[in-house]
Amino acid sequence: MPSWRWPGLWPRSRDARSGTWSTSRKRAAATCACISTSRTDCEDFSRALDPILDEADPIPDSYIFEVSSAGAERQLKRPGDFERFLGAQVEVRLYQPVDGSKVHIGTLEQYDNGDVTVSDGKTRRVFQKSAIAQVRLHLTI
Repeated sequence: MPSWRWPGLWPRSRDARSGTWSTSRKRAAATCACISTSRTDCEDFSRALDPILDEADPIPDSYIFEVSSAGAERQLKRPGDFERFLGAQVEVRLYQPVDGSKVHIGTLEQYDNGDVTVSDGKTRRVFQKSAIAQVRLHLTI
């Protein structure tokens, strides 16, 4: 699993399955959802709470302290979701490969009765509703 170091933060890693970021610490599983979708807000929350947890040491075993935004890579389901996020980066997962891939990432350009149009800057693709397994917001850091 890849890991990055952000200034002022501990080593962090991204879970490929859930898409959440975590901070590896020597303790046991504590998870917290950040109310804001801002990465900065989540970082601030993490920085504020971490010393409190270190001082209280409520969990004797090793754990991962994770702060994430519930909506950062949310699934788009309703027509209103697609309308709201027109112009946003999305990840389209398909049942069958198109151009050799089941996953396509690009800008959401159009939503029409379940059909989704996405552009990656070079190619504009229209995915039929029946071919789409899932559409999510795509967070790039």
